[in-house]
Amino acid sequence: MTEDLANTSTEATASAQLPLIERFTDLPLSPPMQAALVEAGYITPTAIQSGLIPRALAGVDLMGQARTGTGKTAAFVIPILERLEIGAKHPVTQALILVPTRELAVQVKEEVVKLAHGQAIHAVPLYGGKPIKGQIAKLHKGCEVVVGTPGRVLDHLARGTLNLDKLTTVVLDEADRMLDIGFRPDIEKILRRCPVKRQTLLLSATVPPPVEKLARRYMIDPEVQNFSPLDISHDTIEQFYFTVDADRKFDLLCRLLFREKPKQAIIFCRTKRGTDKIHQRLAKKLPQVACIHGDLAQGARDRVMASFREGKVLALVATDVVGRGIDVTSISHIINYDVPEFCDDYVHRVGRTGRMGREGTAYTFITPEEGPQLTRIEVRINKLLKRDEIAGFAAVSRPMATHSHPAGDGPRDPAADDAPLAEPKLSGPANQRVKKYRRAL
Repeated sequence: MTEDLANTSTEATASAQLPLIERFTDLPLSPPMQAALVEAGYITPTAIQSGLIPRALAGVDLMGQARTGTGKTAAFVIPILERLEIGAKHPVTQALILVPTRELAVQVKEEVVKLAHGQAIHAVPLYGGKPIKGQIAKLHKGCEVVVGTPGRVLDHLARGTLNLDKLTTVVLDEADRMLDIGFRPDIEKILRRCPVKRQTLLLSATVPPPVEKLARRYMIDPEVQNFSPLDISHDTIEQFYFTVDADRKFDLLCRLLFREKPKQAIIFCRTKRGTDKIHQRLAKKLPQVACIHGDLAQGARDRVMASFREGKVLALVATDVVGRGIDVTSISHIINYDVPEFCDDYVHRVGRTGRMGREGTAYTFITPEEGPQLTRIEVRINKLLKRDEIAGFAAVSRPMATHSHPAGDGPRDPAADDAPLAEPKLSGPANQRVKKYRRAL
């Protein structure tokens, strides 16, 4: 089966390079769907939409490999909606979409609602952090589409509040991420409860052996369509790094934000505690700053993400909880305050900007001890990050024989955190960016 998957992948990749469908009107979609696409402003299909939609409409099992920001959500939502039987007095669940995070569950559900415009189709999101009684009430009223995280879906199956007997389609969205965070046992329990005769769609940014094994076990002769380019360096995103001492990272962050004046930015930290700390310090200097991580109550996470999507939050300090699947097209800058633990996390963090072909900029802060992590990232993306500096700002202290601080720094003033973010005094021209390039690996 592994060889079959590999052979099919080669053929599908070749087919994906054929001329793309130019307009959604060229696809065999119903008039209500065409009207919903016009209402949503969807005119030209992306590559994955051109490839997946016709085959999904044919009812075959599909493995679609594509990075985020390529329109894959609509690629599976459109054929799901087209194949639903609607109009029953009490709707039954016909499609189940499994996703790794609560935020992605909300986002996919909203896409279902948007593309079901004008049709009597009901979608219910199921995820933890929200009272289960409200979800039970919605399921009791009936719905055609369920979008949920594996843990909460399994909870409803155990309670008997979710019935999958009439299910016709299952989607595993961000499959590699779900397996990374330990959802494999839950996913397998759910799939064993689904009807054998069904369509299964698996979407993943990468197809490591665990994802392939899942496909072999629970999919029937899946067609593989690979829309991930060999070069995953995000050509529309400029990628830079700063070498900076750990105790100067916050000052560098403030100067960088002043210099760049991002339309919207995500500042990634490695830990929840670090996220809270940076948020508290930055909120004293900048308006419209928020933070999000896994320990926040679900209601607070929903409010933060809603404000961020509406443009009310300009700088979001976050852990990797928003590293995947969050589609906010106005993000202009990504700042890796902490180097991600895994190289793939860097790829997904940076992918939050440059969405749908737009341009974006990413900066990564590297302490002098983290050189090997930078090298691993560059090897992973097959691209050298450009070195950047802030004119007039010493990000790395010069070695000194008798002082623990560089000359002129002096002891740190705790009150400085309360000062608003003002223009730094630079020795060179204002906002000058000095760039240097590292040697090839």
